[in-house]
Amino acid sequence: MSSNPRVGFVSLGCPKALVDTERILSQLQAEGYSTASDYQGSDLVVVNTCGFLDSAREESLEAIGEALTENGQVVVTGCLGTEAELIRAAHPNVLAITGPHQYEAVVSAIHEVLPPPHDPFMDLIPPQGIKLTPKHYAYLKISEGCNHQCSFCIIPQLRGNLVSRLAGDVLREAEELVKAGVQELLVISQDTSAYGVDIHYAKSQWRDRAITTRMTELCTALGELGVWIRLHYVYPYPHVDELLSLMKEQKLLPYLDVPFQHASNRLLRAMKRPAAEARTLERIREWRRQVPNLTIRSTFIVGFPGETEDDFKFLLDWLEEAELDRVGCFRYEAVDGAAANQLGNAVPEELKEERWHRLMEAQQKISAKRLQERIGQEIQVIIDEIRENEAIGRSEGDAPEIDGKVLITGNTFNVGDIVRARVEKAGPYDLWATCAL
Repeated sequence: MSSNPRVGFVSLGCPKALVDTERILSQLQAEGYSTASDYQGSDLVVVNTCGFLDSAREESLEAIGEALTENGQVVVTGCLGTEAELIRAAHPNVLAITGPHQYEAVVSAIHEVLPPPHDPFMDLIPPQGIKLTPKHYAYLKISEGCNHQCSFCIIPQLRGNLVSRLAGDVLREAEELVKAGVQELLVISQDTSAYGVDIHYAKSQWRDRAITTRMTELCTALGELGVWIRLHYVYPYPHVDELLSLMKEQKLLPYLDVPFQHASNRLLRAMKRPAAEARTLERIREWRRQVPNLTIRSTFIVGFPGETEDDFKFLLDWLEEAELDRVGCFRYEAVDGAAANQLGNAVPEELKEERWHRLMEAQQKISAKRLQERIGQEIQVIIDEIRENEAIGRSEGDAPEIDGKVLITGNTFNVGDIVRARVEKAGPYDLWATCAL
């Protein structure tokens, strides 16, 4: 067993928080710390919290309590860390509390309790840093924060306004990940389409040229790395259309994760979201005309204050017409600090639940229909897991954790392989296939 101080981690919330945890781990390992996979084997536990929804806040507080009970030495970071008084009231014995992406503060808090070994003769960290994802895929965070003021959201309060990383820095990180064996890069931020606007699309050096800090230019360069590039959290600004040519050239995966949230213009205005519903449908049709195999995933909110039955039926009709491939749905929560809390006409909880079930049932039929159309096609699949008589992977239209899977007969593969498979059967979310020779 290592004699170096051992730090355990509990990482909650979205992939952006996972990247924060990876950065903290990378810094700690560079300083000589070891990591532990359980409470008992840890000298100290870091809990990276989520505070976006009340249910997530409760989960975070429970996780802090569990870590205190099982270990006793706990540092808290992440989005809920902006509410230090709430955390202290529930758990006064935590050692320190920091907010999101405050890496130095977390490391400093750990130094106070567990001084670092600081062994300069040991090469303790790989060039790509520490990753919590499997070796063959990784999240690539390109910015922090958000400039939007959506009435249901407190992300700008938790993570601040948009702060973009220079494109050269992002691309160098991506190169290190690819050198380490990553076959799929998942580009994440709070608003990927707004990348670079805060620094006026500044240029930076990568390889032998200057790259503009802008989504299209970044994606063009990432497309040169020869691995799958998947985009998340893409707002449908006009310049998103520029990405279609990269998809047609197979430089980007034909996949767009676009958080539409609703279809009713009246509710979109109340949410302070872009409200050009008719134009959105036109653009979806145009995207699919140019890239017929495009997968579109989105998220929606039901039960937003003032949502009428007509609004909800309009959303269902919109979904029928849009035929989105993948859909997630949230029941509206009145999160502390959100502007939407001041709106009247709250939707009863039982009605939110009923609408959630109706939407998910309707979308399941749409998803099943879209997947049925894949039967007989040959598709590319990245292998995530090998079982006794089958391999489990994902198509170009499936992101890890949130989308479906492809189950391939046989086990003559390795995790991380990208193989061709012929679709034999489809369900509402998953595909079954055989290897295509």
